Amino acid sequence: MLFKKWCKCTAIPQINNTFAKNILENLICHQQIAVIQININMKKVLGLGNALLDIIYRIENDDIINKYKLPRGGMQLVQKDMIGKIAADLKSSTAEEAAGGSASNTIHGIAGMGTEASLIGKIQNDAYGKILESSMIKAGIKPYLLKGKNETGTALTLVTPDSERTFAVNLGAALELVPEDLNDAQFEGHDILHIEGYLVQNHALMIAAMELAKKHQMKISLDLASYDVVENDKEFLHEITEKYVDIVFANEEESKAFTGKEPREALDVLAGLCEIAVVKIGKDGSYIKTKGKVTTIAPLQANPIDTTGAGDLYAGGFLYALIQGYDMEKCGWLGSLMAAKVIETIGAKLTESQWAEIKQAWNSAEN
Repeated sequence: MLFKKWCKCTAIPQINNTFAKNILENLICHQQIAVIQININMKKVLGLGNALLDIIYRIENDDIINKYKLPRGGMQLVQKDMIGKIAADLKSSTAEEAAGGSASNTIHGIAGMGTEASLIGKIQNDAYGKILESSMIKAGIKPYLLKGKNETGTALTLVTPDSERTFAVNLGAALELVPEDLNDAQFEGHDILHIEGYLVQNHALMIAAMELAKKHQMKISLDLASYDVVENDKEFLHEITEKYVDIVFANEEESKAFTGKEPREALDVLAGLCEIAVVKIGKDGSYIKTKGKVTTIAPLQANPIDTTGAGDLYAGGFLYALIQGYDMEKCGWLGSLMAAKVIETIGAKLTESQWAEIKQAWNSAEN
C-alpha cells in the first residue's frame, strides 16, 4: 500500500487484514486521496561505531592541549592513564558527561526525529556502559551492545573558546569489537548501514560489516570522521569508498586529506567514487553531489559554543530526510538545521526544546 508523503499520521501500521485493506482502498478511491510511491514500512538505519562516554571540559586556552601534544581540532587515541592525568589537571573545572561516539550521535539524531534506528557497539557492564545503554533505549534506539573485557571507552573532549573541540580517546571495550560479533540478525530489516571512520583501525571489522550490509541489500554510509584518521589510512578508505560506500560525509579538512583538493573540487573526486558525496564547509554551508548534479546548501545562523557532534548530527538529519524520500536540498537543509542546533549546546545531544524547534521547522518545510 502506498501513501502520500505528507500524511499527518504519526505512524501507519502494517495492514494485514484484507477487510481493512479493502476499506482503505475504497477511501483512497472515493475521497481522491493523492498517492505517491512511499512504502508504509518506515526505512531504518543501523549504526556501527565506537560506543563511548563523552567527558566534556570547557577550557580557556590551548595549554592543556599543548602539554599533552594533542592535535587541536582532531582526535588522539590515548591510554586510560592519560585520561586520568588530563582529568586531574582539570580538576578545578566542571565536566559534563553524555553518551557519545560518532555513529551513536548520528543514530541519536535519526531516532530523535521519530523513526527506528539501531546501533552496534561494545561496552563493559560498568557504570559508564549502563549510562550508554540506558540513554539509547530512552532515545528509542535499539542497542546491539556487546560486552567486552575492558572498561567502557571514554572520549575526553576539550572545548576551547572558539568552540573547537579536541579529543583524547581511550577506546576501552570498543576496541574489542571484531567481525565475529556481527551477524545477520543485527542487519535484517535495515535499509542503511552508517559507519564511522574512527573504526578504520580495524579493517577486517569494516569489511565484514560492509559485506553483511550488501548481503542484505543495504546502502552504506561512511563518515570520514577526522582529518588525522584520513591521513593515517587514506589508501584503505579510498578502497572501501570505491568498492562499498554509497554515501560519504566529509568536512573541509577531511576532504582535503582524502583528495588533496579544496572543498568544491574534492566533492567531484568523492562523487566519482560513490552515489552521494557530501562536503561540509562549516559556517559556509555544504556541498552535495549525486548523479552529476551539485546542490549547494546555505548555512543556517547559530550561536556556537561547542562544535562537538555537528558533523554527526548533520549526517543524522541528512539520512533521516533521505530515507523519507526527500531530495538533496531537503536532506542538506535538515542536516544543517540539526548541526546548527547542536553547536548551541554543550555536547552532542540536543535538548528537548531544541528537538521541538527542529520538528516544528521540519514540519513547516514539508508543507
